[in-house]
Amino acid sequence: MVFQKPPDGGWGWVIVVVSFFTQFLCYGSPLAVGVLYLEWLDAFGEGKGKTAWVGSLANGIGLLASPVCSICVSSFGARPVAIFSGFMVAGGLMMSSFAPNIYFLYISYGIVVGLGCGLLYTATVTITCQYFDKRRGLALGLISTGSSVGLFIYAALQRELIDLYGLDGCLLIVGALSLNILACGSLMRPLESSDSLPAEKTCLDKVPDQYFVYHEKEKTIEENISILEKGYIDEKCANNMPDYKQDSILNKNVLSSININEKDTYKKKVVEQTNFCKQLAKRKWQLYLNYWEETVVLFKNKVFSALFVAILLFDIGGFPPSLLMEDVARSANINEEDYHVPLISIIGIMTAVGKLTLGILADFKWVNTLYLYVVTLLMTGAALFAIPFAKSYLTLAMLSGILGFLTGNWSIFPYVTTKTVGIEKLTHAYGILMFFAGLGNSLGPPIVGWFYDWTQEYDTAFYFSGFCVLLGGFLLLLAALPCWKACTEQSSKLPANTYSYKVASSA
Repeated sequence: MVFQKPPDGGWGWVIVVVSFFTQFLCYGSPLAVGVLYLEWLDAFGEGKGKTAWVGSLANGIGLLASPVCSICVSSFGARPVAIFSGFMVAGGLMMSSFAPNIYFLYISYGIVVGLGCGLLYTATVTITCQYFDKRRGLALGLISTGSSVGLFIYAALQRELIDLYGLDGCLLIVGALSLNILACGSLMRPLESSDSLPAEKTCLDKVPDQYFVYHEKEKTIEENISILEKGYIDEKCANNMPDYKQDSILNKNVLSSININEKDTYKKKVVEQTNFCKQLAKRKWQLYLNYWEETVVLFKNKVFSALFVAILLFDIGGFPPSLLMEDVARSANINEEDYHVPLISIIGIMTAVGKLTLGILADFKWVNTLYLYVVTLLMTGAALFAIPFAKSYLTLAMLSGILGFLTGNWSIFPYVTTKTVGIEKLTHAYGILMFFAGLGNSLGPPIVGWFYDWTQEYDTAFYFSGFCVLLGGFLLLLAALPCWKACTEQSSKLPANTYSYKVASSA
């Protein structure tokens, strides 16, 4: 399939709008799941750690399954995947309204809705990148704010719907709203040309396989020689026989030669098909070996290894406030009269502001994005340490705004990854980091909930969260220091040259 040149406009702006609303509709409820978390605690009477698994799965399963999501979008296209995923998100939300226990929610809300969100995120990002080249950063920044705006609106919307129609009615209405994803997905017109690949090019692509078959045929020369010798012996024996017997044998030989030709043709086809499967398996195996070799090379980079630890610890410690902040306020016995705006809504709107602001800062030449990311990690850890000391709505609202703004560092994370491994290895490295980010999202809220079940307070839990984020920030800062980087480069010169020499000699 040959894609046209990205138009950087035109129908691309329609793609931006529908992608924005797609992320708004699919991520609104999972990101604002903290409102539903309180209702599930009261409805099922389970522990906070066990109940927190619902929201953590919904937000983490999409990142954990990012390789599968990428394969689906590459195989079927963004439009079919978006429409199918719209049914998944809407169906999962509606099924959750009939949940008899918390384990049912693990499947309906955690896995079904979470996987649908992961597929939709991959589809919107992929088709936006196809339509934009020069303005790709702006387009991706605009669609990424859809999830933050969805968090801001859905936090208040779900609370209002629960007051009016109860928890079950709220999930049914939110699921019905998610069906609008189908309309958005239908507008994701693929950008592709109608011209197919030239015939000459396809023939050239098949040449290597033909050579492989030829080499396989050379191995059967001895078998062909033995067949010829057998035919010569049969002919010699036939010359000593009477004429009528020779005629009958000659007729039999003609028939048998026809059968032998058919058998030989069949054998040749079997050999060719078998050899093709062997070569295909060898190529696939070689791709897997290359993937693991590249992965090992990535982890030899000290900064990448520190970044991997930092993103894992950041999501373990930094994600729980967006899920549990409402319960923190209730545990602090804050009056509902002072509760003007949901804390999750504050986190959502400030996350959008943080994404835009940090993204703009990253474009300045005098700003080192790696150090900027480290600063956001250290400030997030300090804010998490301050949560146990917040005993009023105002202080919790201020901390929610700070944490939301710092969570916007997701917008500069691709810049940081590119600076660390280079543009050539960005896709490979980013996929690995996103997998561990999803693992952190899945583990963070249950760990904090288990701390509360164990101590009956959130203080120890947020001390642990703050320690995780600070530890990741300090490790990344240590690995990014110029003195450490210089030592790493000097120690890696000899192995790098040796590796390139081995590759060249084997080639």
